[in-house]
Amino acid sequence: MVDFLERPGELIDAYGQDTERKAFFTDTSICIGCKACEVACKEWNQVPMKGDLEILGSSYDNTGGLGANTWRHVAFIEQGQEQIEKARESGAKLVGLGMPAFGAPETREPNTTEDLGMPEFGSPGVRIKNKVDNPPNPDTPEFRWLMSSDVCKHCTYAGCLDVCPTGALYRTEFGTVVVQDDICNGCGTCVAGCPFGVIERRDSGTIHTKPDRVDSRYAMDVKNEGTANKCTMCFDRLVDGQTPACAQTCPTTSIKYGSREEMVDTAQKRVTAMHEKGLTEARLYGANPNDGVGGIGSVFLLLDEPEVYGLPPDPRVPTKDLPSMYKKVGIAAAGMLAAAATAFLGARKK
Repeated sequence: MVDFLERPGELIDAYGQDTERKAFFTDTSICIGCKACEVACKEWNQVPMKGDLEILGSSYDNTGGLGANTWRHVAFIEQGQEQIEKARESGAKLVGLGMPAFGAPETREPNTTEDLGMPEFGSPGVRIKNKVDNPPNPDTPEFRWLMSSDVCKHCTYAGCLDVCPTGALYRTEFGTVVVQDDICNGCGTCVAGCPFGVIERRDSGTIHTKPDRVDSRYAMDVKNEGTANKCTMCFDRLVDGQTPACAQTCPTTSIKYGSREEMVDTAQKRVTAMHEKGLTEARLYGANPNDGVGGIGSVFLLLDEPEVYGLPPDPRVPTKDLPSMYKKVGIAAAGMLAAAATAFLGARKK
């Protein structure tokens, strides 16, 4: 069998057939925050919810972040005037998503953001092209939107997989990392091993996604209570040659799916095209095979620093430093033994 960590582009399935590593490419510049991916993920994987549906006080977001009950999370980054001015002072060239305008076409005000190729609205005969009047400005001088659909990164060097004591986490023939709920003992070690804070244990406070069914005869049990849960990249769909539910349902193709090599190539071409338009803040995240996790299986195009999206700027899998740590421990132990031997021999001479 091919060693995935030595040759991450090549995999062999259970039947000895060569397969390609699969990956997502999320283009945040065309994400409209519709949350269709979240809904599709929950419906296909029967992911429950924790408590009643609530809107966060500081955002239109209603899921907050990834976890055992949220395998896809659409982040709403809503930046006020203070954040915008701070970014401008740092020299950043801001990019706004250009939210859809309202009203009849002839009464719409021109969009003053950079044209990111967002979907057009209205009948074909009256569609209005985005007008670039003032490129550096976001949606308004006081506010701008950034949106991104976050998901498990399916790392090349997966910390959760490395530290799992029961072998419940494994790498599939598609290069994805999946939890076997019947083997997971709920210890939570993998939670600390993930540098992105993705994987989580499902607690007993969860309820099914259709809590209106009060009749116990129709109520559905919550699966995998107490065990670790996260995105599987719809492994059951991949086996059948289908696209993951989130990518299948995305109306703007913000979420793309394919071989990792193809996704990285598509992402690099998109960034190049945006830079040619003067959108120099566009950047790739997770495509570098030499980063702290060896590159990830969910590549992102971001319009600002990773921290703005809640992503670590330099993620590192905790176990990656173990070889050098063991080497240093060995050197220290050898030094201590040498010192002890020297002291012992010196004492005998006296």
